[in-house]
Amino acid sequence: MTRLSIIHKTGYKYNKRVTLSYNEARMTPLTDPQQVVLESSMKVAPSQAAISSYRDYWGTRVTAFDMQMPHEYLEVVATTTVEVHRAERVPAEGDIVSWDVLQAPETLNQFSDWVPQSRLSGPGDEVLGIIPGIVEGRNPHGSAMAIFEWMRGEMTYMKGSTGVTTNAAQAWGQRQGVCQDLAHLAIGALRSCGIPARYVSGYLHPRSTADIGETVAGQSHAWLEWWDGEWRSWDPTNHKPAGDFHVTVARGRDYRDVPPLKGILSGGGGSALNVSVEVTRLA
Repeated sequence: MTRLSIIHKTGYKYNKRVTLSYNEARMTPLTDPQQVVLESSMKVAPSQAAISSYRDYWGTRVTAFDMQMPHEYLEVVATTTVEVHRAERVPAEGDIVSWDVLQAPETLNQFSDWVPQSRLSGPGDEVLGIIPGIVEGRNPHGSAMAIFEWMRGEMTYMKGSTGVTTNAAQAWGQRQGVCQDLAHLAIGALRSCGIPARYVSGYLHPRSTADIGETVAGQSHAWLEWWDGEWRSWDPTNHKPAGDFHVTVARGRDYRDVPPLKGILSGGGGSALNVSVEVTRLA
């Protein structure tokens, strides 16, 4: 178990005055069986913003705000204390469903959001030709693990090599990407053989050896979950399941369902972006 304090700041400095803007922030972690949000707040500047919140289709807590007055900057600060207690276990043979179960109409209906490829997860024809040989003769769990091991040998993490609109096929074409791209490629490979998979966004405390009370530069992060009888997690950037230093904020089909901050505005003429994540282990 870990208890983490997270401060996520996002700021835009506009080149020209913005006359109005409408925005949505997805920066507040979930409370689920593996983590509990003890306290959370979100502050928006300029302070005249009209703020509301709701749960979206995927269960993510969304803070919506609009500013219908001229402004030259936007700053969003999300502060959260969360307790994480993940318990990844090695599945017994009886816990893993068969391919027949995955292909059954009732299963496809139950996981109808997580089996079809999305705009960013389609891995491309080359990968679609490789995956059958990797999973041949394996059960769904073994197939997933084989896909992850194959990816480990093929893909390189490279900061700045892609953008938020890069899809899995494009990342595969250059054999590199960031956490978002690795998650998309793994999800696309899993879905291509009928394994339900979903994109997870959140935060990662990057240094497990940090002292309690020590504040470190954290990071927004992406990993995935797949279902082979129960939902299991995998972080393809770090080649391991999500642990007590992973904090889940949102789940969706791909990044487009879970961006930390998005909006529309009138004016601006471009902007300078500044983002920081500070993580402190409290226990």
